[in-house]
Amino acid sequence: MPRVIRYARLPTEQPNPTSRSLDRLSIVQILRLMNREDLLVPRVVARVIPQIARAVSLMVEGLHSGGRLFFLGAGTSGRLGVIEAAECPPTFNTPPAMIQAIIAGGRRAVVRSREGAEDDRRHASQEVKRRVRPNDVVVGIAASGVTPFVEAGLEAARTQGATTVLLAAHQHVRLRSLVDVLIAPQVGPELITGSTRLKAGTATKLILNMLTIATMVRLGKVYGHWMVDVRPTSKKLKARALRIIQTLGGVSGQEAAGVLRRANGQVKPAVVMAARKVSFRKAKRLLAQHTGMLRKVLG
Repeated sequence: MPRVIRYARLPTEQPNPTSRSLDRLSIVQILRLMNREDLLVPRVVARVIPQIARAVSLMVEGLHSGGRLFFLGAGTSGRLGVIEAAECPPTFNTPPAMIQAIIAGGRRAVVRSREGAEDDRRHASQEVKRRVRPNDVVVGIAASGVTPFVEAGLEAARTQGATTVLLAAHQHVRLRSLVDVLIAPQVGPELITGSTRLKAGTATKLILNMLTIATMVRLGKVYGHWMVDVRPTSKKLKARALRIIQTLGGVSGQEAAGVLRRANGQVKPAVVMAARKVSFRKAKRLLAQHTGMLRKVLG
């Protein structure tokens, strides 16, 4: 039997005294007040870096073991998870199944709000049980810390043997017993009471960036500051891929283009081919011997 949620007591539902006269301010005053509040976010995110680091370690461990990463959320939180999952394949050449999102209301909720879907515990449980397995990591995103969809999804993930993480906007959440790591930046009340797409949403996006970037770096998807597993599927990304091969391989633009063709559009092997003067097959073998870590191949 789901517990009764006393919404009025939630930290995310408390009024912000700085905005009690928000509707009486000029446009510039509104924007300056928003900016001042937003400046608080990076500072509170910095305080939860130890928890973020713990989550990254679990994510790396799970992905190394053949697991996958799921972002689970409703409303703004769910959409931020969808964005994070969608960005990884072109940036880091991850298989689409490796990093996924489960959003309350399904795909239609990405572009059109379906607020009542956040209460649908059955849908969350069904989706998680259908898709999640041991070695996977499920990151629940719920600013309030009480979203029924996220709670049911995390419960199901635990029964599936998955590692669980919760990203919420305050520490005292009842869902913490369902997770291995709780990441809880204390962003404080929003300018518009309860509108967690503001500071809480900004903190969520910053932390999701940290989670995926740090994980991809540890998986060898980055060399220095170069995204060496980029998938050159557009003119901009192809130009970036060629610059990476030129810079790291020490070759001309024309040579880089030839190497990229011989590498079937795969940037990391192309870099090895250019730098070490080896065939595509040899480059792939060298990378496999070093678990895809370009740093270990090139030094």
